[in-house]
Amino acid sequence: MILTTTDKIPNKEIEEILGIARGSTVRARNVGRDIFAGLKNLVGGEIDEYTKLQAQSREQAMQRMEQDAIKLGADAVINIRLTTSMVMQGASEILAYGTAVKLK
Repeated sequence: MILTTTDKIPNKEIEEILGIARGSTVRARNVGRDIFAGLKNLVGGEIDEYTKLQAQSREQAMQRMEQDAIKLGADAVINIRLTTSMVMQGASEILAYGTAVKLK
């Protein structure tokens, strides 16, 4: 499966647009991370626990988008975008989406 943020794939021709492939995950912080993050906030710097949580969330959303594209019969997903939104206090959704296409 080819995954790209571009709207074209070099040396490939798009035969058919199958629709939007999407995948999302909602993650919440936990008390242990919040306590450590609060301490880190006092001294400054990157909050590694949240960085790791976001990276895992992005990866899971991308995997789910790819699974959705496979169900659509796609060879590739082009124009991939990621977006984040707060669902509730302390929980956010990561959404990955793109155009599922069939290649010649």
